[in-house]
Amino acid sequence: MLAAKKEPHAAIGKDTSPMDFAYSDKVRDLQARLERFMEAHIYPNEAALNAQVAAGETRWKPVPLLEDLKAKARAEGLWNLFLPESDLGAGLTNLEYAPLCEIMGRSHWAPEVFNCSAPDTGNMEVLVRYGTPEHKERWLKPLLAGEIRSAFAMTEPDVASSDATNIQTDIRRDGDHYVINGRKWWTSGGSDTRCKILIVMGKTDPDNPDRHRQQSMILVPIDTPGVTVRRPIPVFGFDDAPHGHAEVSFENVRVPVGNILLGEGRGFEIAQGRLGPGRIHHCMRLIGAAERALEMMCRRLLGRVAFGKPVAAQTIWHERIAEARCLIDQARLLTLKAAWMMDTVGNKEAKTEIAMIKVVAPNMACQVIDMAIQAFGGAGVSDDYPLAWMYASARTLRIADGPDEVHRNQIGKLELAKYNSQEGSRTGGDAAVKPMR
Repeated sequence: MLAAKKEPHAAIGKDTSPMDFAYSDKVRDLQARLERFMEAHIYPNEAALNAQVAAGETRWKPVPLLEDLKAKARAEGLWNLFLPESDLGAGLTNLEYAPLCEIMGRSHWAPEVFNCSAPDTGNMEVLVRYGTPEHKERWLKPLLAGEIRSAFAMTEPDVASSDATNIQTDIRRDGDHYVINGRKWWTSGGSDTRCKILIVMGKTDPDNPDRHRQQSMILVPIDTPGVTVRRPIPVFGFDDAPHGHAEVSFENVRVPVGNILLGEGRGFEIAQGRLGPGRIHHCMRLIGAAERALEMMCRRLLGRVAFGKPVAAQTIWHERIAEARCLIDQARLLTLKAAWMMDTVGNKEAKTEIAMIKVVAPNMACQVIDMAIQAFGGAGVSDDYPLAWMYASARTLRIADGPDEVHRNQIGKLELAKYNSQEGSRTGGDAAVKPMR
């Protein structure tokens, strides 16, 4: 029998330094402080926060208790922990932020309490990287202070927005202004009365032969004439008030030329720069949600008796608990690797890992949370526990920021590219497929 030809080990990136996921003293301190805050202020107040989201029009107004908790978090220095490439945040790398974002992901309310919630984090990163001094003064400062909120208007109801080049919103220059016409939906945060600024993606040059140079991004104050928030769109029946996911129309909306970000034709580039960090933040939070679901599942199984013995004694639950632990830890390690690569070789070089975690983490969370719901029985699908909302959120993230299919397609193409080069054909080729004899 011939020995299989050994292939060179594929590099994981340009940086060849060893991966080190150990938490620094600074991170461990922040972890402990965040966990204490969660135990003292977030978990005990979840029911009260839900209750303060009143019915009717007031659902979209600020929640008094939430604003109080935000003030407490800011006073304790647990504020703006993201922004790895800026001195405006806590000075943490993506790798350092990962375990902190995971803790926040354990509760629906926590990210906003620490001013680390989407879409504001992504929008702030856009303003930090691509905004002018005027943009930063008018919009970034109040966002960093938690005084206002923002929304990101990219997805459209009339096209397959998984391909961002399909976007049809029209942005045309008219003298010293741009005129915007189009319709967006899933504009997260657009229903919130605190939302003051939209980042809108549309086409300024629809005839450009380079499909990735047709789009631009522009800042649109939400109170600009012609901007209409049509409706909040529920997700599996959850409207996520006061945040929400809005359908927004733009009818002859005029904004100054200076509101364009980076210049015409740079929208796709900005989108890729924004969505990388946004995707990894979602994955970090999902890991935290899955951890809490597993914890809830174990406590429930130990505390319930069926057919004369604790439900936890049923071996099927041993298998499910083991599977959940494996799934969570696998997803965490892959997410940490992606964060490490973003820090060491940049978001572009980490595109495969970012795509991988965007597939793995939501699917993992859906599986783990589903197990927990099953352990809770009827209570698991009620509003008495956070599991139903957690599942709805995790399932949505198999679509948001690019559906599974798009990311899997990219991963497959990037993997094939390793073997499609002349060098790859020469070193691999037939040797890799010859039968053993």
